[in-house]
Formats: sequence, structure tokens, C-alpha cells
Amino acid sequence: MSAPKLPIINELGYYDIRMESIGGMGANLAGQILAEACILRMGYNGVNFASYGSEKKGTPVKSFVRLCATDQEVTDNSPVEQPHLLAVFAEQLIGNVPITQGFGKGSVIAVNTVLTPEEVMDELKLPGCRIYCVDALKISMEEKVPLNTAMLGAVSKISGFIDPEAIKGVIKDKIGKRYPHLVDGNMKAFDRGYNDGHEADFSDSDKYPEVPFHRVQPDLGYENEPMGGIITNPGNTIVKNHAASRVGYIPFWHEDICIHCGDCDLTCPDHCMVFEKSTDDKGKEMVFMLGIDYNYCKGCLRCVDICPVDALTAEVESTVDVKKERADLRRVL
Repeated sequence: MSAPKLPIINELGYYDIRMESIGGMGANLAGQILAEACILRMGYNGVNFASYGSEKKGTPVKSFVRLCATDQEVTDNSPVEQPHLLAVFAEQLIGNVPITQGFGKGSVIAVNTVLTPEEVMDELKLPGCRIYCVDALKISMEEKVPLNTAMLGAVSKISGFIDPEAIKGVIKDKIGKRYPHLVDGNMKAFDRGYNDGHEADFSDSDKYPEVPFHRVQPDLGYENEPMGGIITNPGNTIVKNHAASRVGYIPFWHEDICIHCGDCDLTCPDHCMVFEKSTDDKGKEMVFMLGIDYNYCKGCLRCVDICPVDALTAEVESTVDVKKERADLRRVL
């Protein structure tokens, strides 16, 4: 099978794709589908693999696809450090994980976001590139399927060479065998991911420089770790941002309805409800709720289920200005 010529390759002859995501969004499976479509249905040589820590919903995940010409062997299985195509599955990663490291001028990027390409350009401080923005989360909720198929549509669109029919064929094969009732929804999600986004070309822009890739080195190693493996810095969740664990919904607090009963605080596994002692209009000392610290909220929505007066409701995160609505837990600690 003769595959189309790759639009760009690195010095080793590869076209590299990196997908940045969090556990539960299906980036690992998306990488498998994309690689199978490109290799078995389009004729490229290639490889797919992923990088992640504990397999837990909410943890960072990277999925890689490396393609090359049919007559070339794949001899490099190292992680993709300088992607020609970058796909960002989770907007929550922006600002929390260095997802654009190694992304160079002239590359392309697909982002699951409600922002415009212009806003993404400034938010991520990208070098000159082409940007495709699509609200894959909204598509997945409306079609009742995972958002990875919508993102595969976006990847196919911004790539300029990956055949959408090849990807759809693999999706049908993989999903149809086990979940035939989900095929139509995934096909619709893919088509919407391909057609419903907004693309802009900033290839000539020099507004922001490239961010070189660098591997994070641990502070402690075999040469300087304490004797006996003593942990000198105990863990503390006050410095851990859980925002990347959320997959679309957040609890939203309605102050005018709240009776300050504290049930939400009792059920919250991460203690992200912010309360403060004060006096009521009769001078009685009470504890009043001030809001939710979204830095530590992972979106489990247990507080919504337990609230007796519906003062907490489940809302789509993209419709809420989280930074504006956030109550700072540190102010009362």
C-alpha cells in the first residue's frame, strides 16, 4: 500500500503526534485508533504508545503516535518531545501541566475548549502555528459518548492529511464489536469534531517564542536522598490542584438559597467547601459558607447530591467563570 507523503518530518524521518490528556478521557484509546487507521488503512509505518502514572481518573496522560514512510523502519520508541501535531484533550491542563513543551513554529494543534483560536494562542503563548478549537466536551455530552472520538475528528481535520474515513472505519470495528449501540453516537461525535470547530492560521506570527522541551528531574536521587529513605517533606493537599480531575461538571453554589447547614462539607472528600465563623443578624455566632475552592474540587458532585435545599447544582464548567467564583480556602486556614 502506498501512503500519501507526510507533510513534514523531523531529522529522523518521523511525523510525531502527542496527545495531552487526563485519565478517563480516552486519549490512550484514541492513540491506538489513530495509529491503526494510519498504519493499517493508510499505509504508513508507525507506532503508538502512552505514558502515565497510576491508572486513575484525573491523572495526567500522554499518548504518542509516530509515523514514517512505508519503506522506513520505526527505530525510535522514545516519547514525543517535539510534536508536529499536538492534541489537548483537557483544557484544565492549561496552566497546570507544561503541555506545550517542544511545540515548535509551523506545527499544528487541536484543543478541546470553548475559547477561540486567538484566545488559545494567547493563553498557551504558542509560537506561529495553526490552531483548531472544538468544544469536544459539549459534543460528548450531547451525543452521550466519550470525548475522544470528537477529538479524533479534530486531529484529522487539523492534520491536513489523515483520512477521516480511515479513522471512522477503525472506530466502527473497535466499538461495534462490543458496543454496537454506541457506533452511531461516536460517528456523529467524530463528524462534529471534524466540522464544528474553529480554525485559524498564525503560522507567520512571532508573538511568542518556542518553548524547548526539558525533562523534569527529581529533587532527590540516589546521590542525595536521606539515609533510610526518610520522607522529610510530608504531603499536604493545600499545594495540590485537583482541577485537572474534573471532566466537565462542577458544583455551583447559590448563596441566596444556602442554609449553611454544613452537609456539603461533611460529604466532600477533599474539604474544598470554605466556611468562616461570623455572627448572624441576631448577634449569634455561627459558621457561614463562603463558597467552593475549585482548586481542590475534583467534580465528584457528592455535595450536590446531599444538599437538602438544592443550593448546590451541577453546572457545565465551561459556562462558569471558575476563577471569579472560587473561594480561597487558604484565607480561613
